[in-house]
Amino acid sequence: MPDSKAVILLSGGLDSATTLAVARNEGFGCFALTFEYGQRHEREVASARKVAEAVGVVEHRIIDIDLGAFGGSALTDTAIDVPKDRAELIDGGGAVPPTYVPARNTIFLSYALAWAEVLGAFDIFIGVNSTDFSGYPDCRAEFIAAFEAMSNLATAAAAEDEGAFKIHTPIIGMTKGQIIRMGTRLGVDYSLTHSCYDPDRQGRSCGRCDSCRLRLKGFAEAGIEDPIEYRK
Repeated sequence: MPDSKAVILLSGGLDSATTLAVARNEGFGCFALTFEYGQRHEREVASARKVAEAVGVVEHRIIDIDLGAFGGSALTDTAIDVPKDRAELIDGGGAVPPTYVPARNTIFLSYALAWAEVLGAFDIFIGVNSTDFSGYPDCRAEFIAAFEAMSNLATAAAAEDEGAFKIHTPIIGMTKGQIIRMGTRLGVDYSLTHSCYDPDRQGRSCGRCDSCRLRLKGFAEAGIEDPIEYRK
C-alpha cells in the first residue's frame, strides 16, 4: 500500500468515480466511503461498490445513516417530486432545487474526517463541482475552504501538530465534458456509474432530471457515447 492514505467520498456517480481515479493516479492508498442515507433508490450504492472494486481501493466502507428522517429533499422524501426538464438548468441561476439534501456534504465530510483521523490520513477527496451543477450551496469552493479550516481546529491530530488536513476537490472548476475526458484518460469505466435521481425499477436512467441532463451534456461535449441505459 502507498505510504500516503486518503479518504475518498464515493457516491457511485461519474464525478466521484473520476475523483477516486484522480486520487489513485496521484499515488494515494484510497479508502472509499459511501453512504446509504435514506435515498429513494439503492442503485447508486450498488454502483459505488462496482466502481470501488474496478478502480481498486484499500478498503470500502458503506455507512448507514438516515437523512430521510428529516426529509426536505426529493432524494429522500417520495412525497416530493424529482423535477424534470428544468429551464433553470439551461439558463443558470434560480433557486436551489428540491433535490438538494440538507447538510449532506457537511455530514459526509464529517464522517470522512473522523475516519481519516483514525487512519492517520490527512487527505480527503470529494467530487464536488461548481461549474456544471444544480446549484447546491455545499458544492462551492467557499464551503470546502471553511470545512477544511474547521477540520484543522476540531481534531486532535491537527491540534497536536501531527499534520494538516487537506480537502481535495480536483474537479470543482471543470465542466462535465472535461471531467469525462479526464476520467476516460485515467481508465474510468463509466458504464459502472449511476447519476439519475429517478431511475425506473430496472435501474434505467430517466434522461430528464438535472443529473441525467448534466451527464448527457457532458458526454456530448466530450464526444463520447454515454455507456449507460436510459429508458425510452
